[in-house]
Amino acid sequence: MATPVLSGFAQEHATFNHVWSALMLEELYRLGVRDVMVAPGSRSSPLTMAASEHAGLRCHCHFDERGLGFMALGIARSSYRPVVVITTSGTAVANLYPAVVEANLLGVPLIVLSADRPIELLDNGSNQAIDQRDIFSRHTIVHHDLPPPDAEIKAAFVLSTIDQAVDQQRRTPGPIHINCRYREPLYPGDALVDASDYLAPLGDWLMDSTPWSDWSWGDVQERATVPALSDVWEAFVGHRGIIVAGSIDDPQQAQQVVALSKQLGWPLLVDVQSQVRFDPHNLIHFDLALHDGRFFDELAKAEVLLQFGGRLISKRLIQFIAQHSWQDAWLVDPLPQRLDPDYCVKRRVICSPADFIADLPAIPEKPVWHQLASLQRRTSQLVEERCRSLSELGVCHQLAQLAEGQLFIGNSLPARLMNMLGTHRRTPLRVFANRGASGIDGLIATAFGLSCSRAEPTTIVLGDTSALHDLNSLALLKQAAQPLVVVILNNDGGSIFHMLPVPKEDDLLERYYRQPHGLNFEHTAKMFGLGYAAPDSLDSFAIAYTQALQAGVTLIEVNVPHQQVADDLKALGAAIRGASREL
Repeated sequence: MATPVLSGFAQEHATFNHVWSALMLEELYRLGVRDVMVAPGSRSSPLTMAASEHAGLRCHCHFDERGLGFMALGIARSSYRPVVVITTSGTAVANLYPAVVEANLLGVPLIVLSADRPIELLDNGSNQAIDQRDIFSRHTIVHHDLPPPDAEIKAAFVLSTIDQAVDQQRRTPGPIHINCRYREPLYPGDALVDASDYLAPLGDWLMDSTPWSDWSWGDVQERATVPALSDVWEAFVGHRGIIVAGSIDDPQQAQQVVALSKQLGWPLLVDVQSQVRFDPHNLIHFDLALHDGRFFDELAKAEVLLQFGGRLISKRLIQFIAQHSWQDAWLVDPLPQRLDPDYCVKRRVICSPADFIADLPAIPEKPVWHQLASLQRRTSQLVEERCRSLSELGVCHQLAQLAEGQLFIGNSLPARLMNMLGTHRRTPLRVFANRGASGIDGLIATAFGLSCSRAEPTTIVLGDTSALHDLNSLALLKQAAQPLVVVILNNDGGSIFHMLPVPKEDDLLERYYRQPHGLNFEHTAKMFGLGYAAPDSLDSFAIAYTQALQAGVTLIEVNVPHQQVADDLKALGAAIRGASREL
């Protein structure tokens, strides 16, 4: 245990392992970390104790490392700060793998501090010892395998290692892994270790609040990724264009994309992850309207594409972009990733939407070149008509109107439904999804993490199989400080496979793909102490959901036939195509 001090870094610690751990946690705090995720374990005790004793850090605990990693992902995305995850050795760190993969693909700043055995305890039958060196392989931005704490190694080495790693993370956002080897003792003994002589060379660092080393980029390097656009921009906007918005976490930057669309007179087609999906200027039902030949042909008059953010959900829009003959196509995103699955992009600008728009030369407001808004109306009417009953379509369409605060969308069918349904809203709604690897694990934990950083309600909508994957994370929800609603669309298995060309002979589809489980979540809610509702109509769903937004944590289970969603979408698509032919 560190000795309490009025100011400055403590000079006495439980063990020398605790000295290095305290140095790391203090430097990470100075670099912006405020939240630390802690899983139980013995080898990680020096890290756990250092985090728990730091007055500036908030510690979050969970017994399941897989959920803990995804919770960290949610907190980091919502707070725009790096988040530390502490685990013990062995398979504990391996359980973070899915969250690290997602963080890498989305550019989320996780910092994994994994405790480990010293190297002499590897490959000799020692308990709970695996080779953790670079365990996450190519899924981390930085990896360091630290030696066991040693008084012969300068304290500045520890601080400088942290500084360099976080600087690399700022340049290329994503997860860091620092493997921390500790020899025993791991716990406090009869006397504290006096580290004053060891720490003395740190000088002013011991009393001030700035990092050990300042890694400055300089103005020239910071702006180097934003090319001079004045020479090509005028020619680019001289064409008929469209603006597509994919994943954008910052609502203010997303609004700048909307404003640019209005200025250019170009249609706006945005993903549900863009934060402006329900903005009145967006062609909200474009995904379904692409079934309409007249809408498709009008959109095909576009000559250039300007896309902000990647990882689009709409398969129809992805196919349109891939198959269209563009005269030019630009993609703007701050992550240095290709984000161009069909190799259409001719100009890749690595910067934020705000920086890109700020660098554009002044342009006069241009008239709208298209009739897409009027051509979309028939599709919107059919959506309203087909979403009036208790179904996956009806619930997702209504959630888009009723949700408040934050909405986290599960993968598989919920992401696709929320991306094609809904209506324009007067109040903003922050929307998130784990669309890096698009896995169905860790969704409840991620949503809870998102809820930890904001004083507003959070809703998660996900499928039954996804909920079963992350059932342990329901234990986290009793800690929620704001209303939290879990909406489970229970179609008894993977009903998305009804919409894929899976062979249906014998029991192949049912047994090997859809895998029905026959379970419901009423007793699950009771076990975890959650409120529960199972509405039997769309009106009763609206009532239950509105009440759930007022306080506490509620699980709302919507039970639907497994074939229904596939049939509903097929019928809706046919109706849109039929309406187009009739006119």
